[in-house]
Amino acid sequence: MIDQNLDCLTSDATGALPLHAVTPESLPATLGGLTDSQRAWLTANRFAAKAGELCLLPGVDGIAGAVFGLGSDRSPHIYGGLPARLPEDTAWCLMGGDAAAATLGFALGSYRYTAFRPASGKAAKLVAPQGHSESTSIAAAAWMARDLINTPPNLLGPVELAEAVHTLGARHGATVEIVEGDALTEGYPTVAAVGRGSARPPRVAILRWHGSAAGPDSPLVSLCGKGVCFDTGGYDLKPSSAMLRMKKDMGGAAVAMGVARLIMDANLPVRLAARIGCVENSVSGTAMRPSDVVRTRAGLTVEIGNTDAEGRLVLCDLLTDASAEKPSILLDFATLTGAARVALGPDIPALFCDNDAWADTLSRSGANVFDPVWRLPLWQGYDDWLKSPVADLNNVSSKPFAGAIVAALFLKRFVPEGVDHAHLDLYGWNDQTRPGRPEGGEAQSMRAVFAALKDRFAAPE
Repeated sequence: MIDQNLDCLTSDATGALPLHAVTPESLPATLGGLTDSQRAWLTANRFAAKAGELCLLPGVDGIAGAVFGLGSDRSPHIYGGLPARLPEDTAWCLMGGDAAAATLGFALGSYRYTAFRPASGKAAKLVAPQGHSESTSIAAAAWMARDLINTPPNLLGPVELAEAVHTLGARHGATVEIVEGDALTEGYPTVAAVGRGSARPPRVAILRWHGSAAGPDSPLVSLCGKGVCFDTGGYDLKPSSAMLRMKKDMGGAAVAMGVARLIMDANLPVRLAARIGCVENSVSGTAMRPSDVVRTRAGLTVEIGNTDAEGRLVLCDLLTDASAEKPSILLDFATLTGAARVALGPDIPALFCDNDAWADTLSRSGANVFDPVWRLPLWQGYDDWLKSPVADLNNVSSKPFAGAIVAALFLKRFVPEGVDHAHLDLYGWNDQTRPGRPEGGEAQSMRAVFAALKDRFAAPE
C-alpha cells in the first residue's frame, strides 16, 4: 500500500508511437507534420481537436500514431481517459501538450485497485517525459491514498493503518511513534472513547520528519488525519445503505499521509509532524453511549449527543496535541459530515480557515492544480448550538442546520488563538469512473494542499 509501482509509465521508448496532443489552435501545425494520407484520414474523421477527441493514425504496418484533442481543457484529467482508450499493450511518446499534466493525468487514470481481481489485458503505457518527477511523485501519493481507502476494512483496521504510517515514515527516514494501551487512554481520551467498542484497539501514529535544509527554527507543518477504519455509527447505528462505503471513513488519514509523503518527497525545508487517529467505531457492551460525558486532552468535557459524530472526537485530541507545538500551519483532514456533501457535492471539499491569507492560498492553489476546495464560514453565531446542560459542550447540535459549520466550530474549540488552522471536510471517494478519477477512493485536496505548502515554504531557487 505504501510503495507504488507506476507501471503505466515507462522509460523505454523502443517501439513507442507518437501521441500528438493538440488544441484547435495548434492543430494546423500538427497537421503540417503528418503525411498526406494521415491528414486526409483526420479530415475524413472530422477531427477538430475537441476535448477528449481521439483518432488513431493509420500506417503501413498498422497504427502509426494518434492525435488527441485537448479543446480548452488544461487539467491533468483530460489525459486520464487515455489508458483505457489507447490500444492494449502499446507505448506512446507525448508530442505537444503539457508534459507534466499528461504524466500526472495518465497515471491517475491508469490506477486500478487490483489486490483481489487483477486487471484484464495489458494497458497502454506512456513514455514518461524527462524532468517531471514531481508529477510521478504526486501520482504515487495518490495511488497510495487510493489503495488505503479502497482496502477492505477486515484488512485495514487501526493496527494496520498505524503500521502503514510506520512504513511510510521508514521510507523517508522519519521517526514514527505508535501510541496504544494505557498511554493512549491517558493522552488521547476521546480517541480511546471512540475505539473502546471495537475488538480492534485504537492507535495514534505520530510521524516526525525534517527536510535536509530545515533547522530547529524552520516552519513546522502539522497534519492531523481522521482514520476511522470502519464506522458503524456506534449506538446511533447507520442504516445498512449508509454503511456500505464506511471503509472510506479513514479517507482523511489517507490524504494526510499523502500530503506528508509529498512534503518528504520534495524535501521541503520544513519540520513535519503528522498525527493519525486510527480507530474503529463499533457497537458492543463497551461502546460509548449517547449521553456519556468524556473528558478531552484539553480538559474540556464533551457530552455525546450522537455516537455517529465520532470523527470530531478523534480529531479534537490530535489538534490539542498538535497545537501545543505552535505549528506554522495546522491542517486536519476528515470525511466528517454529510452536510458538507449536501452543500458542495462529492467533488469539492469544504475548507474552514480563519486566516484569510491561508484560505486564499489554499483556494487558489486548488484551482491552479485542478483539485478544488471551497471555503465555508466559521460562523460564530452558531457556536452556542454546541451547548450542553451537563458538560462544557456537546459533540453535535440539536438543530438540523449547518452541520459542517457546527462540526468545524467544535474542532475550533481545541485550537488556541494564534495557531493558523485549516480544516478540510472531504468525501474521499469517486462515485463513478471519469477520466483520471476511477470509481473508489480519492485523495481529494491532497494536491491543493501540497501546492499551497510548496508555494509558501519551498526554498527559493
